[in-house]
Amino acid sequence: MKPVTVRVPAKVNVQLAVGAARPDGFHDLANVFLAVGLYDEVTVERAPALALTCTGPGDDPLPEVPLDRTNLAARAATELGRRHGIEPDVRIHIAKDIPVAGGMAGGSADAAAALVACDALWGTHASRDELLDICAELGSDVPFSLVGGAALGTGRGEKLVPLDVGGQFWWVFALADGGLSTPAVYREFDRLSPHAPAPAASPALLDALRTGDVHTLAATVTNDLQPAALSLFPALKDTLAAGTAAGALAALVSGSGPTTAFLAADAASAENVADALRASGTCRAVRVAAGPVPGATVV
Repeated sequence: MKPVTVRVPAKVNVQLAVGAARPDGFHDLANVFLAVGLYDEVTVERAPALALTCTGPGDDPLPEVPLDRTNLAARAATELGRRHGIEPDVRIHIAKDIPVAGGMAGGSADAAAALVACDALWGTHASRDELLDICAELGSDVPFSLVGGAALGTGRGEKLVPLDVGGQFWWVFALADGGLSTPAVYREFDRLSPHAPAPAASPALLDALRTGDVHTLAATVTNDLQPAALSLFPALKDTLAAGTAAGALAALVSGSGPTTAFLAADAASAENVADALRASGTCRAVRVAAGPVPGATVV
């Protein structure tokens, strides 16, 4: 059978409201996801045994990405195979363009893409509900990587309600020189906010998405993990300041970081902010992308 390639987008959290730690160690969230046009491509083909390879932009190796069965993409293939009585004898190749450990759900995106690719390769015809159930088992951000667009995630982020979006929003992403561990950021959040209130989505933010009002969206974006990320990675403050000085309407840490996200008024403004960030010396790379875009899709 021919290899199957699936393209899957990054995400930005336009609102990430975080509650106090639950007894199971997770946190209740009100997580407003927006899928943006930075993509990984995951190709799956039959092989003698499960194997995983990964390259970054320019086909450079990415040693920080695990290439064993702990990788979420490998776990996705294994779980779908288990449910359908199929040995996961496939080679999975991940061509990454989403930042690694950057708070943009790159690993989750790869899991969703591998799941869709294996379903197509094996002809398992898994239902959408089954795929979403597997995604939720794999991680809190994986279900959104499957569906894309815009959605409100509750629970630990895996329970999704699709959101209407009335236009396209332009973003600039500044990639930091270094990574942040998501568990470490949550531990720091717990230290800084031991009595966090129950999370809730902002009605004004949801309305801004629905109407396509970029200025109201800029006034309402929030990330409860940002103080924790800045505590662990103080240099991000300089990046946020540089993007704001360049004319970004809003600046925030993306998810658990350390990627920072800047909302721009339009495509031309986004390019201006990107140019200023590249010249600022506060980040290692800059990317421009718009959203919403679809989730994991066979190409």
